[in-house]
Amino acid sequence: MNAELQFLTALQGLHTPARDAVMLFFTRLGNAGFVWIALAAILLLFRRTRRAGCILALALVCDLVLCNFILKPLVHRVRPCDLLPEAVLLIPHPSDYSFPSGHTAASFTAVAALWLAGKKRLAGATLVLGVFIAFSRLYLCVHFPTDILGGVLVGLACGWLGKWLWESFAQKQA
Repeated sequence: MNAELQFLTALQGLHTPARDAVMLFFTRLGNAGFVWIALAAILLLFRRTRRAGCILALALVCDLVLCNFILKPLVHRVRPCDLLPEAVLLIPHPSDYSFPSGHTAASFTAVAALWLAGKKRLAGATLVLGVFIAFSRLYLCVHFPTDILGGVLVGLACGWLGKWLWESFAQKQA
């Protein structure tokens, strides 16, 4: 058994009803990027935060395309819960592929977009939430650690891309 599967097997030994509830809470926050889409929508409502909301929204669109339409179908990586028969799946089996973690990518897209938009305190809060969401995916045995790492890298790139797209658009409008 490789190191990633050994690590995930060890995490399976940490399950308790209380931990399960906490991890389910965090993973559900990341479902379909809802928390990040909601944050972008809220930021778009106010003039003072509209620029950050636009950067975040653009970055999330980039993340959606890159993760779900390009990388997951291209890499075709099976999920660890399919390889570990002893894994207890607490959520419905995800229907897409494992690499990269979409929950993690969306979370770190938000972190990077907000940081680059100058909302550093908000980016710090999203970082904490993003780490919990990413860890929940390991705990629930639906991603390998390298899926999480891939999600972090994709998210950082998409955050940068969202800022670049916004700046390109803003320059054309000036």
